[in-house]
Amino acid sequence: MRFVVLAILLAFPAADLYVTARIARWSGIPLWLWLGCAFVAGLLLLRNERMAFRTRTVAALHGEQSLLRGLLDSGRKVLAGFLLILPGLVSDLAALTLLALPLNVGRPIGPQAASAGRWRPQGGGAETIDGDFRRE
Repeated sequence: MRFVVLAILLAFPAADLYVTARIARWSGIPLWLWLGCAFVAGLLLLRNERMAFRTRTVAALHGEQSLLRGLLDSGRKVLAGFLLILPGLVSDLAALTLLALPLNVGRPIGPQAASAGRWRPQGGGAETIDGDFRRE
């Protein structure tokens, strides 16, 4: 069973590269242009997603956005970036299909209060603490 999985993993990039070479010859576009543009697009997608993931994680920690929705978007874009980096047109089409899927449409998740999930004192305790400030 391990050898079958290994054969599939090794055969996919070779078959994908073969299909890309055939389509490049048929269309007249150089093969290096197909592979180079997809590689650069994958790198740019991964770079931009790294920056956006940080922003989404901070927003989720502040309660402004759902953590799972951000993780799903980031995972989808990272997988699409890796598929774009792989040489071949079939993996590029799979990446573009993955990016085009409307996964996070539906009922929007509203922002949560900043104190959501935080401990609150029991009883009739005051919410604020009064005090005086003096610089000495």
